[in-house]
Amino acid sequence: MEFRAQARFMRVSPQKARLVLDLIKGRRVEDALNTLAFTKKRVAPTIEKLVRSAVENANYLSTEKGVDVDVDNLYIKRAVANDGPRMKRIRPAPMGRAYRYVRRIAHIEIELAERGKNGAALASVVGDESASGKAPAKRTAARKKSAGKKTAVAKK
Repeated sequence: MEFRAQARFMRVSPQKARLVLDLIKGRRVEDALNTLAFTKKRVAPTIEKLVRSAVENANYLSTEKGVDVDVDNLYIKRAVANDGPRMKRIRPAPMGRAYRYVRRIAHIEIELAERGKNGAALASVVGDESASGKAPAKRTAARKKSAGKKTAVAKK
């Protein structure tokens, strides 16, 4: 089960937020919070607050709603910074002209999931072809046959 938290209309460019989000993707929550505490980017405290909010969402569901969640096994499954609306601003320029510039806004989303005992994610994707061993085997056999035909044609 996934637990989400999002912060919308944050006054940081999405590109700068992605720099910090890339540091914590795939990490356990404790490691991610430790990394964010020592990151010197301006958006790091906001992302730390967002991760704590997602953990509290998981804690709430485990206590109030009866969902079986081990908060210690949570990891950051998805961390995304999307574009928000842009604020257009004008800066005075020489000779009575004006230069336009854009202030960017980000929508930041964090999604946590629970890891199993062996380190694999508990949630599985429905319709995942990698779980069934037959589909990839047929494809590789077909590739080998087509590769053999191509080499035979090239030799002639």
